[in-house]
Amino acid sequence: MKRTPVELVIFDCDGVLVDSEKICVTVDAMVMNDLGCTFTEAEIIERFVGSSTEVYTAAVEERLGRRLEKDWQQRYEPWYQTAFEAELTAVEGIADVLDRLMPPFCVASNGDHAGIRRSLEIVDLIDHFRGRIFSAADVRRGKPAPDLFLHAAHSLGVDPGRCAVIEDSVYGVQAARDAGMRSFGYCGGLTPASRLEGSGTVVFDDMRDLPELLATAVH
Repeated sequence: MKRTPVELVIFDCDGVLVDSEKICVTVDAMVMNDLGCTFTEAEIIERFVGSSTEVYTAAVEERLGRRLEKDWQQRYEPWYQTAFEAELTAVEGIADVLDRLMPPFCVASNGDHAGIRRSLEIVDLIDHFRGRIFSAADVRRGKPAPDLFLHAAHSLGVDPGRCAVIEDSVYGVQAARDAGMRSFGYCGGLTPASRLEGSGTVVFDDMRDLPELLATAVH
C-alpha cells in the first residue's frame, strides 16, 4: 500500500452531509405501521439505513405477504418532507469541512435527485454541490452495488483508485470497496463502528477529522 493523492471525494448524503437518519427511521416506522407491517427501529437501522428503494420495498412486501403498487412510496413523501423541514440539520462539522477541503467533491446518494437537492437546500449546503449531484436513479443498480460511485467518478473524469467515499452505512462502504475506492466510514450517527470496519475502510466519529484523514490516506 502507498499514499496516493485523493482527487475526488464522494459524499453520501443522508447521515453524512445531513443528519437525517434518525428522522427517517422514525418516519419509516410510521409508514410501515400504516401499511400494516411492523419493524422495530432496531430492525430498520440494521436492514434499511443506506439501502436502495428495491431492498426496502422487497423487505416490506415479504413481511406483508403481498406486492405493493409500483409508486407506493409517493403517498408517504409528504410525511418525510414535513419532518425534514421541521427537524433536519447538517451533520456537525460538515460545513467547515466543505469550506476547507482541498480535493474536488460531489455527492452520490441512493435518494432521488429532488430529495437530495431538497435536503441540501434545507441545511444550506446546496451551493457546495451544484452540478455534482449523483443519484441511484442515474444507474441500473443502487448501493450496495458499486455502479453509482463508478458513475460519479467517470462523470467527473477521475480514476476510481483516486477516489475516496464518505459513508455511514454498511451498504455504502461495501459499494465503495467493490468500486475499488478508499472508504471512510462515519460512525457518528446510527451505524456502530463495528459494522463499518473492514478492508480498505477508515472508521471515524468526528467529521472535523476528515481533511486530515484524507491527506494521510493510503491505497
